[in-house]
Amino acid sequence: MACIALTTYTTADLSTSSLLHALRPALTPAAILIAAALAMLAGPALPPSLAGLRVLGPGVLLLAGAAISVWFNRGRAFIALASLFAAYAGYSIALEFGTASFAARAVYTGLALLVPFNVLLALAYPERGVFHHFNYRWPMIAVAEILSVAWIASAGRSSFSGTAWHGLLDHWLLRSPPTPLAGRLMIVAALVAAAARAWPRHSPLDIGLAGALVAFLVACEWGTSPGAFHVFMFAAGAILLVSLLHESHRLAFRDELTGLPGRRALQERLSGLGPAYTIAMVDVDHFKQFNDTHGHGVGDQVLKLVAARLAQIQGGGTAYRYGGEEFAVLFPERALGDALPHLESMRGEIAGYRMAVRSVGRPKDPEAGSKRRAAGTSGPQPDKVLSVTVSIGAAQRTGDLTTPSMVLHESDQALYRAKQTGRNKVCR
Repeated sequence: MACIALTTYTTADLSTSSLLHALRPALTPAAILIAAALAMLAGPALPPSLAGLRVLGPGVLLLAGAAISVWFNRGRAFIALASLFAAYAGYSIALEFGTASFAARAVYTGLALLVPFNVLLALAYPERGVFHHFNYRWPMIAVAEILSVAWIASAGRSSFSGTAWHGLLDHWLLRSPPTPLAGRLMIVAALVAAAARAWPRHSPLDIGLAGALVAFLVACEWGTSPGAFHVFMFAAGAILLVSLLHESHRLAFRDELTGLPGRRALQERLSGLGPAYTIAMVDVDHFKQFNDTHGHGVGDQVLKLVAARLAQIQGGGTAYRYGGEEFAVLFPERALGDALPHLESMRGEIAGYRMAVRSVGRPKDPEAGSKRRAAGTSGPQPDKVLSVTVSIGAAQRTGDLTTPSMVLHESDQALYRAKQTGRNKVCR
């Protein structure tokens, strides 16, 4: 199958923006962790009438987060939140026997091992939502884990459970508190897996999962201090809940293929515009021909290329994926005359770019391609070089065009004129 060799931006151009893009989703988990630490260090004690919130708050938040993840059908978030809720509820019950009791130690060791274990399992499988046809594995695993921990925690209290577990939990890998070494290793493994998954995609939910594991590790390290345990379990639930909402908002308002804001985001922005603005409609010329001739994979790469250029438009413009091969560019507080030079410049950049359609033998790995060229065997040459052009229609708010929908319609008409008169041009 043919593929398009896209140009890469220079490191200087992308270093700052890439760093900011990578760090932005991590700001909220970091802020919640800092707030939790400050609450522990300097937070005043709750009055007696609200003291119950310290215990009930984390449980209610974790349970609410699990319910919302079911509502949004996000499988990994549900597994993490349900595991944290079960761990928190079980440890709260075990603490009734005293922090130094065997029951508390057993549940504490179990939660330190099983919560990251469940997260690792969830990360090992593709996201299929909460409701998956005939998927009984997770309920069976959950029941088995809960019954196993309860059985071990009751060791010595009945002839059925016996006392052998007392010696096992004194093993150096499982000895606690603080967090047993096996638990630390399991949490770190889950944290590395979550971070590795989050890094290339910068998904808010994946980053939130990594942040929640950090909060969970801190909670486990202070497991013998109920106050600290409650606060950081609350922080873990808050991180996952906020990340879940952020992820759902991103999926609703951002186009997955191009990374641009989607049509819904544009409609929301249009409702808050002032008295002056310009809207441009951009359409990829002969897009159906790209798909029919080279396949939908090449068509997707064409859309990504155009979107990448539109995302860099100057003059205060913001690009949106409107639908199919059509994009919209909004210039708030800009007259049409101010926006036209930037649109024309962008049209020229796209038209001047050349895409090499390579044959099957071209290596996908850039390093392998470099080695082949260094050895003098560059491999298959481009089958052909393609160019992409766009037609653009633009309109501004006037005394006759008083609403965003009217301006949008007028820019559509201008786009139609651009296509009818030869394409690859900007019309007003």
